This record gives sequence, C-alpha cells and structure tokens, in this order.
Amino acid sequence: MLRRLLIPLALLAGATPAAADDIGATARGVVRIVTIAVVDGQVVGFGHGSGVAVAPNRIVTNAHVTELAERYPDNVVVGVVPSEGDKSFQGHVVAYDAKADLAMIEFSGARLPPATLYTGPVSEGDPVVALGYPGNVDLATARSAADYIRPTSPVRSEGVFSGRRTLTGVEVLLHTASIARGNSGGPLLDRCGRVIGINSAITRGEEGDSSFGFAIADTELAAFLRAAKQPFQQVGTPCTSIEERLREDSDADARARSDAASNARETLARETLAREAALAEARTTALTRRENAMALAGLMLVLGAMGIGGAGFLVLREDARRARWALYGGGAVMAGAVVVYLLRPSAEVSLPAVAAAARPVASANAPLGRLTCAFMPQRSRVTVSSTQDVSLDWGRSGCVNGRTQYLPGGDRWERVLVPDGEQTVSVLGFDPATKTYTNTRYLLGSAAMESVRKMRGDAVPKSCTVAPATIERLTQAEAAIRAALPPLPNEKLVYSCRKTG
Repeated sequence: MLRRLLIPLALLAGATPAAADDIGATARGVVRIVTIAVVDGQVVGFGHGSGVAVAPNRIVTNAHVTELAERYPDNVVVGVVPSEGDKSFQGHVVAYDAKADLAMIEFSGARLPPATLYTGPVSEGDPVVALGYPGNVDLATARSAADYIRPTSPVRSEGVFSGRRTLTGVEVLLHTASIARGNSGGPLLDRCGRVIGINSAITRGEEGDSSFGFAIADTELAAFLRAAKQPFQQVGTPCTSIEERLREDSDADARARSDAASNARETLARETLAREAALAEARTTALTRRENAMALAGLMLVLGAMGIGGAGFLVLREDARRARWALYGGGAVMAGAVVVYLLRPSAEVSLPAVAAAARPVASANAPLGRLTCAFMPQRSRVTVSSTQDVSLDWGRSGCVNGRTQYLPGGDRWERVLVPDGEQTVSVLGFDPATKTYTNTRYLLGSAAMESVRKMRGDAVPKSCTVAPATIERLTQAEAAIRAALPPLPNEKLVYSCRKTG
C-alpha cells in the first residue's frame, strides 16, 4: 500500500531558511537538472529535477532524474542550470546506480562551490532544510520554457528529521520538509548547510494524512561517491550557532592569553631566581679567587722576607755566593708577591657575566620558525571546511611561509585572503603569545566575491615586505574588504600551534 503512495520526485521545497548564511552558501552549489528528449530534431519530451555539486564540475542527483539520458544518450540532452550567473551548461552522466537512485553528471564551462557531506549523527527531531526546484513553484511562476534554463536560486523548506528507514533495500531518511516533484536530486541539509541526504520521494497525503519526504541517506551517498572514485568533502563536527561559538571562543581566547601571561610571569620569576642564584654563585667564586690570590701573595711575601733574612745570615758566615742566591731569590719572591697582589681578581661579577645570565626579551616581530597547528574542535565552528592540521613557517615581522605578509593588529597578526578560485573570504590571524592560529571564513556569492576582488585589486604584495607604502596600500584594501563583509562569518577554525622538530 505504501509503495503505491510513494511518488518519484523527478520531472522533485518553500518556507524560511533555517540558517540563511549557511543554507545560502550551500544553495550556490545547487542546480536545476533539465532533460530534453529530441527525435528527428524535434523536442518530444521535457523533464527537470535538482542536483548538488560534489566537485566544481560534477553534480549528484537522483538516477530517475537522468534515466532517459542513461537509456537514450543520443536522444536526450542533459542541461545543468546553476543558481547564480546567466548561463546554463550541457552535461553528461558519468556514474549511475538505479538501485540506490543516484547518478552523477559532469559538465564544463563553470565551477561551482562543492557541498560538504555531514558524517556525524543526526537525531530524531533535529531541524533539516530541503533545497531544490519544486515543479509546482515553477508552474506558478514560469512564463515560458526559457525560465526553466534561466539561473535562479533554489527554493528552501524546513522540517525535522523523523528517523532512518529502508526503502527497496536502500537506507533513506524520513523527514517533514515540504518537497514536491522537481526536488528530486536536491540536497537535504542540516541547519549548518551540510548534506545529510538526497531527496528522492514523498508519500501522498490522502484523507488528511500528512506528507513525508524520503531522502537517500548519507551512507548510501558516500558509498556511491566512493564507488565512482569521486573525492568529496566531509565533516563530522556537530553544528553550533556562530554567535554562540564566537562568544565562547572569545572567552577561551581571553583565558588563553591570561594563561600565557601567567606562564610568562612564572617563567620570568623562575629565570630571575635562577639568574640571581647564578650571580650569587659567581660573586662567591670571584671573592674566593680574590682571597686565595691575596693569601698566596702574603705567603710569597713571607717566603721572600725569609729568603732576604737568610741572605744576611749567610753573609755573617762569609758564604757570599749562597748569600747572593738567597738575596736574589727572596727579592724575586717578594716582587712576585707584589705582582700577585696587584693582579688579584675583583670581587665583583663582570658585565659580560651579568649579560650572559640575563633573559632575552621576546619580541612580537621575532621569528618562530616552522609550526604545526592542530585543529581545536572545542573552539571551532565548522560547516564545510577541512579540519586537517595546518603548517606555518612564521618568520620575522609577520612574514608567513616566506611569501605572505601579515599585518599587525593589536597583540595579533592578521591577513585577509581573497582567493580567485573559491567563493570564500578568510580572515587569518596568529597570536604569537598563545601560538593560536585562526581562520574566520565568509562564504559569499559570486557577485559579492567579484566586489571584494575589485577591492583587493593589486594591493596584495607578491612577497613579504615592510615597505611603508606597500603596507599602507594593503592596510587600506583590507579595511575596505572587512567593511563589505557580512556582520557574522559562516565558520571559525581555531588551531593550537607548536614548533616542529
């Protein structure tokens, strides 16, 4: 009975987004899939569904969306219509699994931001968001067939996760987000915008029954991608709000700086005590050497006097030759006593010894060398980014990896990164006191990225420099970019760094 109530969503959501920034970031990788059947040069069939990018030029969708193209590749054209821009593109099926109801389409001519698969647990009652192009919305708004191949943002709908089920031997996710025909192949997301499933079917609401959606589960999707040898982004970090994470991380950062300052004071106190002990020992050693020299001089003076006195005794005994030797020897010993006394060591510690015992003061401009920075999940908020460790070579005056110049910002060094091949602006930061590295990421649309790239212009130096004019240009460009960024970022990745080797 249930099987008859299931309706394929191909040929297959609309409320407010769960988290506009995160969902909107993923939406830029969601596309409309259009299939056009052609016989003898005439269009004889038309269908559409949805899909989501797993690579810049590859889309995952449902197998039933591309079934005709798989069966009749010479007579069916597959179109990929991005959510941004002004062009659509032709694609072809490169992987197909009818049992799992998954297919992959490759196209060329544009690069899309890939979505990230969430591999962590999803609990019943957790909020979910569906993205796609429902046919009932298209029927209400489209004025012509051209509207189906014109880029437009996908429709969103919210619901809750209702549990995992098995449908025809395939693991699926049951949810309450509103979806319709045309949403097929579109992603089901958690509230951080990570893909947890691919929408595939709905139950028909009859006689007051509620409708439910089915999405191909994350486990099936991951297995399909691995079988197709398609690398994909994945993350298992639980979803938290960016406001909560920024607040908690600010507190954690303050504690880290306080601990670093406390450790520095304790280290300085220990080194001060050690220095004072070393200086006291040096003074004792110097005084002992001085006293030993004076005692030796006194002994030599007595011996010399005894020699001269013995010379007088030998003169009385008319032993002139031995008297001369005694006189000369006694005089020489007395002269040596005077020299030893005059050259006796000082009781004071020399300035070079004091300088050697002093602790060098660390400078904020000092190089730290090669660092390995380990990801700190307890201080981070991740939606789509990799959490692998980061390697840095921290040079003098904020020069990183020998080529990237950071700018001083209070107690930290910072740099705004605007890449050409990615729709992300990153504000990178490093605190030498706590050895903490941060990457605060803003996932922007194509229009916003184009705008900040113009602000960046040619102000970015090709290598590290402290030339005032270059630093001033870079400072002004980064200030303009910061002013154009949204009030809150999508992600903040925090790393704890330590010296390598």
